Amino acid sequence: MKGVVVIPARYASTRLPGKPLMKICGREMILHVAQRAAKASSVSRVCVATDDRRIAQVVEKAGFEAIMTRDDHKSGTDRIAEAARKIDAEIFVNVQGDEPLIDPEHIDRAVEPLLADSNILMGSLKTPLDSREDLFNPNCVKVVVDAGDFALYFSRSPIPFVRGAMDLRNSSMSQNGTNFYKHIGIYIYRKEFLLRFAARGPGKLEKAESLEQLRALEMGVRIKVPTVDRAGPCVDTPEDLERVEKLMEAELKKIDLDR
Repeated sequence: MKGVVVIPARYASTRLPGKPLMKICGREMILHVAQRAAKASSVSRVCVATDDRRIAQVVEKAGFEAIMTRDDHKSGTDRIAEAARKIDAEIFVNVQGDEPLIDPEHIDRAVEPLLADSNILMGSLKTPLDSREDLFNPNCVKVVVDAGDFALYFSRSPIPFVRGAMDLRNSSMSQNGTNFYKHIGIYIYRKEFLLRFAARGPGKLEKAESLEQLRALEMGVRIKVPTVDRAGPCVDTPEDLERVEKLMEAELKKIDLDR
């Protein structure tokens, strides 16, 4: 059994309209995401769920699968849930369409727990947070987990709060043996739970933090969150796009040198 990657992609991005079709090193961003996701050994199929025919045409021309969805979805998860109803599979992988440097091994790391344990309904990823700026950045989501790497809580605030420690703005990122973790926005769902999750309205915690994954915790569902050593940057602004292109150019040069 393997998972199916579904990449939600809409043209009308608030901060960067047309983002999926913006080119990086001469290739549309959505194609970079699909190509990397297809390299994950834990998945058997990759498709793009979109409400825009222009995106679908680019995806299909490149040899990937596109599934047309409604244009009134409020979240990527809702879009994936619609696509999942048309796909015969048990495990679905939500890979964001604005992460052209997604590591295929990270996808495998997130999927593996669900392949190994049928009781796990949802998974995600985290990485050590070593940036003091990110710790206090509300756009950088933090997560705390239990001894089994199941999420206890996600927040835009610095968590855990280290009582009695020095001011974290001016001291070590590790306090009293406490480490901080950044949440990586890749989600793994069992189909039954994905459909149930999408059908349920946002809970109080989700509304307060504007974090969709808190809905699962409010539903009493445990989220397995393994650790990976790093996270690739996503693209939300023109500056992000420029940064990612430079990183990708450096990566391509390294591949050429290694040949």
